[in-house]
Amino acid sequence: MIKRGLKLGEQLMADQLITSDQLEEALANQKKSGDRLGEALLNVGAITSASLVNALGKRLNVKGVVLRHGLIDPKVAKCIPKDEAERLKVLPMFRVNNELTVAMADPQSLPTLDRIQSLTGCRVRSVLALEQNIDEFQQKYLAKEVTVDSFMASIEESDVRIDDLEVEEESGITDLDQMVDGSPVINLVNLVVLSALRDGASDIHIEPDRKETHIRYRIDGQLRVFFKPPKGMHASIVSRIKVIGKMDIAEKRLPQEGRVHLIADGRDIDLRISSMPTVLGEKIVIRILDKSNLSFELEDLGLLGDDLQIVQGMLKSPYGLLCVTGPTGSGKTTTLYSALELLNDSTKNIVTVEDPVEYQLSMISQIQVNDAVGLTFSRSLRSILRQDPDIVMIGEMRDEDTARVAIQAALTGHLVLSTLHTNDCPGGVARLLDMGIEPYLISSAVIGFMAQRLPRKLCPACQASYYPSPELLESVGWGHRKNELFQKGEGCSKCHMTGFRGRIGIYEIMPMDQPLADLIQKRAPEGDLRQHLKKSGWRTLRDKALDVVDRGESSLEEVLRVTRSERGGPSLEDQPVGADEEVVV
Repeated sequence: MIKRGLKLGEQLMADQLITSDQLEEALANQKKSGDRLGEALLNVGAITSASLVNALGKRLNVKGVVLRHGLIDPKVAKCIPKDEAERLKVLPMFRVNNELTVAMADPQSLPTLDRIQSLTGCRVRSVLALEQNIDEFQQKYLAKEVTVDSFMASIEESDVRIDDLEVEEESGITDLDQMVDGSPVINLVNLVVLSALRDGASDIHIEPDRKETHIRYRIDGQLRVFFKPPKGMHASIVSRIKVIGKMDIAEKRLPQEGRVHLIADGRDIDLRISSMPTVLGEKIVIRILDKSNLSFELEDLGLLGDDLQIVQGMLKSPYGLLCVTGPTGSGKTTTLYSALELLNDSTKNIVTVEDPVEYQLSMISQIQVNDAVGLTFSRSLRSILRQDPDIVMIGEMRDEDTARVAIQAALTGHLVLSTLHTNDCPGGVARLLDMGIEPYLISSAVIGFMAQRLPRKLCPACQASYYPSPELLESVGWGHRKNELFQKGEGCSKCHMTGFRGRIGIYEIMPMDQPLADLIQKRAPEGDLRQHLKKSGWRTLRDKALDVVDRGESSLEEVLRVTRSERGGPSLEDQPVGADEEVVV
């Protein structure tokens, strides 16, 4: 609520967005620098850009916005000349019919509104943006001869270099922009990749639509639209990516796969490229494999305390099968790689079978499955066992044949690591039984199960306190905590307005002990396994997720989102998450 007559600093204090100490510090800095109070508050870290612009917008009764890519149409941005936009401190964002939405440092300036209307002939809808934010995006969108693709080329694309994995030793590494100098499509593709790397994306989706191409990044497990090049550029973008990936640019009717190695910002990156024909054109998905972002320390992945000790104990076993379970994208492969790095030394022969090989590890023999020539998981595994291995990693146990060979390898003196697509640890037992593996083999060969999820971590730049809805707290048995403050992310430019940056692992550990083995041999129902585990103090994924909330590392809504598929856990399907929450800061 805006209290009339209050100055900005008093209003922010009344809204509990800043403290009196922070205001005094900002005012002291303001006297020295001459900045506006809002800029001074930003400089001392008392408030985020999003909070400040929203507070200022409320005072002026206009919409406040933090400018970012995707909110601005590059063609519309140029409808006002650069020198005029800089003088007026404005940036056109987008146009709907005859209404032009313009970001303005002073959205209530009638002379500025009249000038924009005379320049564009459009009805003007003004929104408030910070002057520094407007200036930043003016330089990006209003440069001379800006187009959708050349704008993105304003980033330092010369840092990107690409080579062919198959002929790397012969050809070395080539400067990408020297291959076809000056092509806007090459600049676009270079910058889409480089921008994705700098934003920490795991995948790039390039999708055709009726009027434009959608380029989306998957960041922290969530897809977000970042660029929308014109529809006419789609075929050229696809062809360029196919050339990089050594794919057939003439074949548009069948799916294809390619791979390329590149150096960007001094980092070695592998890209896995997949094309798929759709009714509107070919869709491209690029998986980014950045080994520099991969942590091989189990502690860094989120394994803590007793869980870490239990897993380390299982990995020290000379033989047996350790199964890591979870849905696609939950980090199972990263966990296995971390385990291999922990085990890797010159005294052990470690062999992996993967589809595909995601990261190349030194001193480890890695085999990539190739069904086209008959090199399947089970056939590769049988051959590996004649290679005198100590440790075997199987990317995934997909069928009975592979699972049976893995079980036999575990029983004959090998440590076997693998993954299963199940929700939790007891579900892993049920999955092996469904595959046709006998209970006595499971109880004898398996040394343990791990289930995991990857909730997003709160953005430290915009973390705030709030009261979750009573219904949400009741759903997790926290009805007695209705008056407690919890943490969430408000959203800022650093986290693309999501409130989250990065992810953290949560783990459910189920080591095989004798009582559990006895229940499995009796084919006890999954519910009986859970009942036995809970009696012994076992903690589920949901329990571990709530620990993360208590530590202030993620929000309650986020951890419930990633664990809602856990069997027996409370469901949120019929409840709008956070519908009644109140932000307090």
